[in-house]
Amino acid sequence: MSDTYTINSGHPFPLGAQITENGVNFAVASEEASAIFLCLFDDKGNELERLPFIAKRRGIWHMEVFGLTEGQHYGFRAQGPFDPSSQRLFNENKLLIDPYAKALTSKLEWHEDQAAITEDGGQHLVDSAYCVPKSIVRRVSASSIRPKRVHVPHVQRTLYELHVKGFSQHLPIDDALKGTYLGVISKPGIKHLKSLGITTIQLMPCFSFATEQHLQRLKLNNYWGYNPISFFVPEPSYAQKDAISEFQTMIDGLREAGFEVILDVVYNHTAESEMNHSSVCFRGLDNAHYYRHKEGQYLNYTGCGNCLDTYNPSSIRLICDSMRYWVTVMGVDGFRFDLGVDLGRTNHDFSPKAPLLQAILQDPVLSEACLVMEPWDIGPNGYQLGQFPRGFLECNDQYRDTVRRFWRGDEGFTSQLATRLMGSRDIFHKGKKSALHSVNYITYHDGYTLHDLVSYHRRHNMANMENNRDGHGDNLSQNFGVEGETDNAEILQRRLNQQLCFIATLLLSQGTPHILGGDELSHTQQGNNNAYCQDNDITWLKWEESESRTKLQEAIASLMAIRKAYPILAEIYLEDDSLYQYQPSDHIEWLNEHNQPMSNDDWAQKERDYLSAILTPADLSTHLWLVFYREDHPLSVPLPKATTQLDVLYKTPGIELDKKQIHCHYRGVMIAKL
Repeated sequence: MSDTYTINSGHPFPLGAQITENGVNFAVASEEASAIFLCLFDDKGNELERLPFIAKRRGIWHMEVFGLTEGQHYGFRAQGPFDPSSQRLFNENKLLIDPYAKALTSKLEWHEDQAAITEDGGQHLVDSAYCVPKSIVRRVSASSIRPKRVHVPHVQRTLYELHVKGFSQHLPIDDALKGTYLGVISKPGIKHLKSLGITTIQLMPCFSFATEQHLQRLKLNNYWGYNPISFFVPEPSYAQKDAISEFQTMIDGLREAGFEVILDVVYNHTAESEMNHSSVCFRGLDNAHYYRHKEGQYLNYTGCGNCLDTYNPSSIRLICDSMRYWVTVMGVDGFRFDLGVDLGRTNHDFSPKAPLLQAILQDPVLSEACLVMEPWDIGPNGYQLGQFPRGFLECNDQYRDTVRRFWRGDEGFTSQLATRLMGSRDIFHKGKKSALHSVNYITYHDGYTLHDLVSYHRRHNMANMENNRDGHGDNLSQNFGVEGETDNAEILQRRLNQQLCFIATLLLSQGTPHILGGDELSHTQQGNNNAYCQDNDITWLKWEESESRTKLQEAIASLMAIRKAYPILAEIYLEDDSLYQYQPSDHIEWLNEHNQPMSNDDWAQKERDYLSAILTPADLSTHLWLVFYREDHPLSVPLPKATTQLDVLYKTPGIELDKKQIHCHYRGVMIAKL
């Protein structure tokens, strides 16, 4: 006990540090610790007091300390068995971050003295307090004058993936705002986002994260942020002064501009990495319960050194509490889950009825959020596209690969293109899920940008210092005769046209489209398809005016307006789909290059380069004619029968028309109203 502080047993909930009338209540979960200590620090990092928790209830240690105030720096230490063979790594020499802390004194940087275990398997006895950020007692609440949430109709949702620093680092704004939360909502930033017609900003990770050990040794930084150490603390490097208030201000600014905002979250692993690396939070508190393991070894289903045991009640509670905090207090409207299969694992295998998934879907707050899953990890049965319960949208890599193959000219993919255009109903089955569950994309942060997809045949990742071994080896890309940058006008025109074809295909497909931020600027990463450690001009968006930027931005804006005006482009109600049995039925007709209905022979033709469809809504108010042609040889196609007037809504440059025909001079896409 302490002669300095008055203590009582306090309360086990809520977890973390909560300011009370008399001081601060602390609560932390640890099933197997024999003792937990609260360590109090001054602003210089000196440990002032070490107070043992005096109460434990159902695995939660708790107590109230009188006289403490907001701003107090603290951490935990845990006593218990040290037996690496059974995943028990308790070590009182290691200072631990509160998993529920709302703020930290600094960004976590890896140090060898953070390890709980030595190379020979013994207990690491060096005190780590000097190299571990301290948790800070903070009272965080939502503003009472916060703008109202933006409710986006599902059929109109379009995701735009944005990295806070990369988006704003080169914007024409004050230097103090560059690379920050506030830079995102600067006048140039908001003006650009609004010009595209998108509805939803998908922020890349904003949880406080750390740079991996091997990158730190190479003097590289983790740029993407998929390596969190806290599920509550916003990344401090994106803030000028206070990350909490500035993140909230960013969300408010995006709301005022009319955007829905979802946050890319990493709940599948932590920055503690492998068992002999850092012990700075979860590992020191209850390693055997927080992380998946078998026969004394970590199960690394994430490829990041560990994976959180999302079947454990403490982890489920932690994740749901974190999600509610980011929705109700920080203001986001939803989440995109990195390596989401890990969230759906029970003991080790995947189940759509996994406790965490069910907990999210039954929660009155979380179930109303926009929820997007990355439906894979690298563990057993790790590919689960289409298998998540309703309520979760899913990133559709089959869409990406089919569209890339079709436009590259691969044989035998025209019929598959039709399936992808219609919402991948071979995966998101009729009668069970809407096509809107399919998040369609051509490019994502982990891979080529759209510019590089049409400029590089091979990855160029030497800057990552892994001898070009990292990143995808097969990118389904096409360089049009020259690897990388060129000043050949013909090649540049063909590359731009290919990008326009990709964008048009994406925004004319059934489902929920996803656009990679920067693709509208023709942003290049110099052929790097795994730029996770490139915190520099390789990844930071550039804002110079160019012909390609103008045409790409105009294409997105035009197609977004068309998509909004004609909801049938995103979700069609077909007669054979029992999901829409109470809706009037729309109609689709597939046509060949003679404008005759597609025959079985047409569908089976591997060399087919032309595909078109007429979409007709149930009220017969209009007929929309979609045309996709991927060859560079001219093709003329008669207008559909009984067509007296053709109103072209959008077309790529290679398509022209007269009163009787459309002329495809080279590959292109068109949508017209009949």
